[in-house]
Amino acid sequence: MMNAFNKTLLVSALAAASITASAAEPLTVYGKLNVTAQSNDEADTSETTVQSNASRLGVKGDFELSSALEAFYTIEYEVDTGSDAKENFTARNQFVGLKGGFGAISAGRNDTMLKVSQGNVDLFNDLSGDLKALFKGENRIEQTVTYLTPSFGGFKVGATYAADASASQKGEDGFSVAAMYGDAAMKDSAFYAALAYDSEVKGYDVLRASASVKIASIVLGGMYQQEEKSVDGDSKTGYLVSAAYNIADVTLKGQFQDMEDKGDSWSIGADYKLGKPTKLLAFYTSRDLEAQTSTDEYIGVGIEHKF
Repeated sequence: MMNAFNKTLLVSALAAASITASAAEPLTVYGKLNVTAQSNDEADTSETTVQSNASRLGVKGDFELSSALEAFYTIEYEVDTGSDAKENFTARNQFVGLKGGFGAISAGRNDTMLKVSQGNVDLFNDLSGDLKALFKGENRIEQTVTYLTPSFGGFKVGATYAADASASQKGEDGFSVAAMYGDAAMKDSAFYAALAYDSEVKGYDVLRASASVKIASIVLGGMYQQEEKSVDGDSKTGYLVSAAYNIADVTLKGQFQDMEDKGDSWSIGADYKLGKPTKLLAFYTSRDLEAQTSTDEYIGVGIEHKF
């Protein structure tokens, strides 16, 4: 049944993309493939992999209901090219909503506002150096409602409600709120900052502050986080700093992360842009966890193509 579903999704997406916008509701088929050849040394194990890093396929669109109201939607799946199973689709963001002068409200499976608020501070997102290895809060929750205000001079506020019926919530209502200023992509402004808080989201309360600044060809980023279990948890604090330097088609990257009582991690890497949608990448990540005596090390090279 899953194979039939996968084929139906692909055929439907491609067929819809071939229809002209004048004859059908506007729809975008999008995605990316990110595949790396890696050497992973973890604890007492060592292996070589050719792995997928959050490769994905999705469709999204919007429809004008009136001069003041639009409907919008996203249906996205992760595609694991390294899985031995043919049914290698996993649900990512899947939601439907309405937007207008009041802002935007959506319902479904979605990233929490705290996760969204980080912007592009994590330079090794989806790779082995992803901040989620040491920080809580990188959550995509089913059964959510999210509201985002319009931009007021570059300032936005958003909130996510996670229903207690969600399996991720284990019977507890969860709330994730964020205030954000500037452009996370560093295209419309040279500064971005956000302050976010999770209350009982997937069993944790998290306070996170993120910021990025662009100075000529250098982008500097930083994050401070305080986290604790919602019930009887000890508070832990951590931080992350990152830097990227662009030289023509090459981006050099470095990042350091530390979380109290968990460990620390550092990563270095480089991206080489072959064209607007395609890049080659290489990275090295070293992680020391307090729960083990050995260092985890990851080294990889790969390619990413977006469409």
